[in-house]
Amino acid sequence: KGRKTPTHLLMDAWIKGVRYLTVIYYNYVEAEAAREVMRAAEIMGLQVRIGFEFACPFRGRYVHFIWVPRGFANVRGFLDFLEEAPVRHLMQKGREASAWLQNYIYKLLENWNTRHRLREGKRFAMEFPPLPAETFREFVGAGQASILHLAECIHLHCHPQLMQRLDALQRELADAGERDRAEIEEQIHLIREMDSTYFTDACLSPARNPELPDPNIPRDSPDVPEILRLPPLVLLDWLFSMHSGHRVILNLAGSSPEDVLELIWTCQGLITHLEIFNLKEWLEGKLSRLEEISDLLCAVNTGSAPRLKLLIRAMIAGLECEHDAHADDERCMLFRDILRNIPALQNFYKDTPLRTRIGTDSTSRARKTLGMGLVFKETLPPHVVRQSAKRRDTNVPIPVSIDVFEQIQYRRNAHMRLDDRLPRLIRKIPGCRRFGYARVQTWFSQSSSLSVGNTSNIMPMGGSIAPSVQKLSAAAHDSAAWPPTSRYLDTKLGNVLKVLAGFIPAFLSFQYTQDWWLLAWFGSFIWFGITGFRNIVQSVMGGGGLFRTTLLRWNDYVSWTRLCDSLMYTGFSVPLLELGVRSLLLEHTLGLTVAEHPVIIYAVIAGINGLYLCSHNLYRGLPKEAAIGNIFRSILAVPVAILYNGLIYEFLTLAGAADPYLMIQPAATVISKMASDTVAALIEGFADRQTNMRMRHWDYKTKLARTFDTYARLEVLFPEKNVLAMLQTPTDLLKMLSEEASGMDVTLISNALDLMHFWLYLPRAQDMLRHMVRRMSQEERSILFHSQLVLVCELEVSQLFVNGMVGRNFGRALAFYLDLHEKYLRAMKQLCHVVTHTDECSHETDRPSRY
Repeated sequence: KGRKTPTHLLMDAWIKGVRYLTVIYYNYVEAEAAREVMRAAEIMGLQVRIGFEFACPFRGRYVHFIWVPRGFANVRGFLDFLEEAPVRHLMQKGREASAWLQNYIYKLLENWNTRHRLREGKRFAMEFPPLPAETFREFVGAGQASILHLAECIHLHCHPQLMQRLDALQRELADAGERDRAEIEEQIHLIREMDSTYFTDACLSPARNPELPDPNIPRDSPDVPEILRLPPLVLLDWLFSMHSGHRVILNLAGSSPEDVLELIWTCQGLITHLEIFNLKEWLEGKLSRLEEISDLLCAVNTGSAPRLKLLIRAMIAGLECEHDAHADDERCMLFRDILRNIPALQNFYKDTPLRTRIGTDSTSRARKTLGMGLVFKETLPPHVVRQSAKRRDTNVPIPVSIDVFEQIQYRRNAHMRLDDRLPRLIRKIPGCRRFGYARVQTWFSQSSSLSVGNTSNIMPMGGSIAPSVQKLSAAAHDSAAWPPTSRYLDTKLGNVLKVLAGFIPAFLSFQYTQDWWLLAWFGSFIWFGITGFRNIVQSVMGGGGLFRTTLLRWNDYVSWTRLCDSLMYTGFSVPLLELGVRSLLLEHTLGLTVAEHPVIIYAVIAGINGLYLCSHNLYRGLPKEAAIGNIFRSILAVPVAILYNGLIYEFLTLAGAADPYLMIQPAATVISKMASDTVAALIEGFADRQTNMRMRHWDYKTKLARTFDTYARLEVLFPEKNVLAMLQTPTDLLKMLSEEASGMDVTLISNALDLMHFWLYLPRAQDMLRHMVRRMSQEERSILFHSQLVLVCELEVSQLFVNGMVGRNFGRALAFYLDLHEKYLRAMKQLCHVVTHTDECSHETDRPSRY
């Protein structure tokens, strides 16, 4: 409907977590829009298909089919398909249908301006301004005008007058008597709740405009476009003649099992899928007989003749009861014909079953609809499912369920040498057999297993949409808007509050349990210092910051929000470990001391600490592997705690303490904490390193693929020239590309700048690139390095920055390039081990190149 650009739509889907998407266009699509959809999907790693929705007359109404061409190797294949003569002819007929429907919308606009706005103005005792056609056209933008567009445009256009009237009514309410208050309050409530749906129902429905022919009712009239008068079989035959793989999906809105059976029969098996569930249509009450349709689908796919016979006879009986005076009704005769030809019906879907599709049809901003996206509950953390069940806006009972299967694979980490001695030794430790392997979790669903019932394993991903322009009641009038939730807190303030929330119980616990002034007053500071230092060390080590050659500072590796979360939860553990376990349980109840039972004390504290860490990690929704790993961490912390205990004992003895255990006993919890965080710094630092390496592998895999793809395009563009040699004279190459292949020069420079940014600014990028280069052939290394030589063309690259490649504030980015591209190219040359012709080439200023 043109509300978003294709790129905006796919970015929204990607941010939300949607990975499989079908974008539906009404009747036709412009080539530029299709190119943008497919290109954006390719960049963001989404699986996207483009479909077309067509309408066919069927028993006094329109039924809708979604045609999804498929089987194309790449974006170019789909765009070439759109350029074929038969497809262009189909698109032209689709444009005619859309133009006819949009003509009806503009007639509704004329009715609004001449009639409805006056009536509505009289109702609310105000004057609504006319809506110019040009204003509406600008509002629609690139989309196809629809009643939804018109209703929203009218609402926005009338918004200032409605707000003024609302203010006036509130002033009248203060002075009104008891008799008038009810009427004024009713009008205030109506205006506050008013959105585009009100104008759709009150002014733009066919019932409110009887003088205009209803476009939802088929008419065999010359002014109706040809494609809207084609019977279903004729349209599907036309689509089938396009010589491409495709799906034809029947939309079931307003359809009965009888309608579905008749369409399956008359279309002779050309319908490949049923849209068995559509969230928007379900909420509108248009899918009332899903169970019966599901039974029919099951009977067709199983090929059960007795079951089909029973269903068809029941349909005939129902039709005869409905038309008792016309038992030989034409439709009854058709169903009797189907009954006599059940084998023919079975043959339609004998080899390829009739499959199903589900969707959200999220095109509206109306409050009664939900956003796009459906998700299997099994694929979500349990706490997310629980939170969603508590939300009124997304807790929509979905009547369908689909079987979903989980597959776990362990793949060898590409950036780890598993045959080294240390990894082999670690894998011998119980519970570490998978060390060095990446755990890959994959989910599979079977649409053929769809069932209709009361329970479902599917839930919507989008909440209700009610922006301020859709609902006039301001936050000041809505008691639910106060108090604000924690998500709106300033980040720095939120972090301070988190630290205080953990520090206060920790400080009070040490004050209560300790007689030694050092731990009583400074125990909480020591506790928080251990946690903070451990988080910083593991982040810096995980990011490769100890021996870094990047431009990142040590604090760039640290997530301060994550650090504050850790401090808050570690503060909550002090009352449990210090007060509950060490003081009350071990010392006062069991009488255990560090001098006599160090192993038991440190084992008990570490075990309970491990259970606490595991529980709060699960509560926070962290991966189960990380949560369970904390128990393993606590086991390893016991011998470390005993080691620290011995070292502190020796230090206090050398310092001249009469009885070192008098100081060690009250500090047992702190020692156990220090041991636990020592182990955590090693384990989680390694985990952070693996995460960074995995992210850099993803970054480089994508960018290097584009770099080599650009090189391949250059080879095709210049078939008789040595492209590798051309890359060694980048100034001449860029000049040639600007003349013969506009855009390729920008692509070449952009790829090089991205790789330069990766190398100098992303954690572990240099380690990952070194690992990937070691696996490249000499030819690939040479291509990689020579593709970076465009960075020596300072004038051309700087001009791209000035032209707005990174926006208006390009100063820092330009300075980054000018200051560091020489250093970067020297590092790349050393990494790729290539000897280049550029040692003899000159720059723009005839300055010898240093590369």
